[in-house]
Amino acid sequence: MRLLELADQHRKEANKLLNPKTKSALGQFMTPAPICLFMASLFDDIKGDIKLLDPGCGVGSLSAAFVERALRLDVDKMELDAIDIADVMLPYLSKTLKACDEAANGKLTHKISKVDYILEASLLAKNISTSEEPGTYSHVIMNPPYKKILSTSAHRASLRNAGIETVNLYSGFVALALKQLKKGGELVAIIPRSFCNGPYYQPFREHLLTETSIKHIHIFDSRNAAFAEDEVLQENIIIHCVKGVPQGQVIITSSPTSDFHLDEESGQITATDMTQRKVSIDKIVNPADKQKFIHIAASPREQDIIERLSPFTTTLDELNIQVSTGPVVDFRLKKDLRERMDSGSVPLLFPQHLNGKVNWPLDGKKPNAIRVSESSRPWLWKNQGYFLILKRFSSKEEKRRIVATLYDSSLPGELIGFDNKTNVFHIQKMGMDADLARGLYVYLNCTLLDKYYRQFGGHTQVNASDLRSIHYPSMQVLRKMGSEFDEEVLKQNQIDEIINRELDLMTKGKIADPLKAQEKIEQALDVLRQLGMPRAQINERSALTLLALLDLHPDGEWEKIERPMLGVTPIMDWCRDVYGKEYAPNTRETFRRQTLHQFCDGGIAIYNPDKPNRPVNSPKACYQIAPELHTVLLNYGSAKWKTALEEHMGNVPTLVEQYAMARKMEMVPLKLNDGTELELSPGAHSQLIKDIIVEFGPRFAPEAEVIYIGDTGAKEDHFRKDRLAELGVNVDQKGKPPDVVLYWQKRNWLLLIESVTSHGPVDGKRHGELAKLFASAKPGLVYVTAFPDRKVMAKYLMELSWETEVWVADAPTHMIHLNGDRFLGPHT
Repeated sequence: MRLLELADQHRKEANKLLNPKTKSALGQFMTPAPICLFMASLFDDIKGDIKLLDPGCGVGSLSAAFVERALRLDVDKMELDAIDIADVMLPYLSKTLKACDEAANGKLTHKISKVDYILEASLLAKNISTSEEPGTYSHVIMNPPYKKILSTSAHRASLRNAGIETVNLYSGFVALALKQLKKGGELVAIIPRSFCNGPYYQPFREHLLTETSIKHIHIFDSRNAAFAEDEVLQENIIIHCVKGVPQGQVIITSSPTSDFHLDEESGQITATDMTQRKVSIDKIVNPADKQKFIHIAASPREQDIIERLSPFTTTLDELNIQVSTGPVVDFRLKKDLRERMDSGSVPLLFPQHLNGKVNWPLDGKKPNAIRVSESSRPWLWKNQGYFLILKRFSSKEEKRRIVATLYDSSLPGELIGFDNKTNVFHIQKMGMDADLARGLYVYLNCTLLDKYYRQFGGHTQVNASDLRSIHYPSMQVLRKMGSEFDEEVLKQNQIDEIINRELDLMTKGKIADPLKAQEKIEQALDVLRQLGMPRAQINERSALTLLALLDLHPDGEWEKIERPMLGVTPIMDWCRDVYGKEYAPNTRETFRRQTLHQFCDGGIAIYNPDKPNRPVNSPKACYQIAPELHTVLLNYGSAKWKTALEEHMGNVPTLVEQYAMARKMEMVPLKLNDGTELELSPGAHSQLIKDIIVEFGPRFAPEAEVIYIGDTGAKEDHFRKDRLAELGVNVDQKGKPPDVVLYWQKRNWLLLIESVTSHGPVDGKRHGELAKLFASAKPGLVYVTAFPDRKVMAKYLMELSWETEVWVADAPTHMIHLNGDRFLGPHT
């Protein structure tokens, strides 16, 4: 078993032992193997004598990934310092690093330290800062814990003594590690995105940008992509920095998931739909920005959003407007809370009262009013003028992060209460005039600002400090926009129209609207849904592919779509050049297998229309929109669309229906000797299981009984549980039996057979598991690994256990025996 696979098993086992509350409180979210693989691949210089630091190492997954890569690069010598404070991790960490030692064969020495890294390393970092002594580590890899540091805590004091000012454990870990890194040393870390903005992280940003050159940033399209198993709704990034070298261009990659894997064609680590671009540092950090905000635009389209909003340069201070967290903390004023307003009380607004407009009062758990008392009065504001109220917390994957509600002080009472889970725009704790408030309402609710905020707002909440950091339109522009309407609520397209009209005037039309591209992508997704495409193809990759096959640009019209013939690479180039989405070259197969195949199967596109008999692997292979569908799509967005689509769909079954029919037709039929008929789901694994039953069995265990067939995707596994019990074994499917179990009565043997197409041979670990599981068996045990062909077998030869047998389906009359005292039989 590979080092990373072993470490990932340790991670899963240790995870079960962690207290969920403690894990969340301390940010103890261990790194899954695919992310470890990608992070280890980012290091540029792994050669010579390596000294690696892994602080907050958990079970050592990141170290294992690094060691595995270093060994492939044939390094001469490695030292590893692994640091963690959790007792539950240490036994698993010891096992992981012991395996690393054995694999390194003398090239690795390691030390495990059970210490508080912040407290321990702060002293070392202070010594480094006050002397000429350089850092000692050549490489750092980390997934630090994230938890706020109180200003009075020992951690804050220790960091401050080391010359580090920061507010969270994760940024403290990174800052300390940078001090311990040699000049030219590399750091790769997965950390929350929250440091990219806000005043509290400014010292950390300045430290990072001064001390290092940022080489690579990877972002995830979804909040929960990185640590999906732990249901973490924190936006994370992976960052690669080099200490003390000049800043060059920065590679920015992104992916919707964290399914990192080795692309065999390119030899690179990639993920599904990974995008990539190179930018200069001034595209990430504006040189004129004193706060050094870090803007991570994954595509030119996202960069265009930053450019589009650049004419707005006014601060809230210059507008004389304040934004504050709602001052009423309900649990501190419990005695004053009222379910309904009565004499002596005033309205109290919670996030639940905000739904585009103020809905008050509401029946529910939350109060609607608060009594005016000596305790509550300091936290209540004058109910006068216009306020803008925002929810601080956005729900899971909510479409919009910033949603502002306009409140005109129309509720009864001279005072008003705003709950602590809201943010409120005001002027000296009072409302503002109508035109100014309405203009601010337009700006805060425009799609451009929401898209912009998401690029640097790594929180699952909108903080008042973030809102203070944003630039706004001038007072004149805000009043002008606010005077253009008097409705209480505007539709989104009305809001965006007002903003874009103003921006076009300010820029004289020189900066195009990047939202037009997003609008076309949404329309393409709508078309794919209505054409009956399965959920797996309702994504941006498929939408862009459809737009490419129609040559439909962001400012183009559906009634003028074309039918170009394009290959996979030209489609990807078109996505980059026209819509600013640059996919990594090694995602070419994803386009072909997960979009274009389905387009052809669903009648959306035609493969090689100019030469249908063109060889499959020809570089001239191309695709074109089907002419019948092209005629229908000319009507999209018009009054004729619905009728044209219905007529088309009546003639063409949806792809979902085709898949269902094809799946039934492709089921792998299997008839056993006793007459039992099974249907295995289509696929290489099921086909190999069938080959084991009909090819291997009759040749090497004639007339053997089929006791168990599992892991086939069939509705039910074939399992003769009572018969296995007669043979001395009591086990259920949860006990992880092998794929196939045969009993050969003539020799009194139980053959335990693993069907291997992509993982799971009988290696040393699996041999031990099966031996334990079948320890009570009366017959002798024979362990067999079956492969579909010798190419697959070659990938696993180094992992196969001794005293097992190997059978290959494409050479069914032969067996391979791995050592032992006899051929094809139990070993004692």
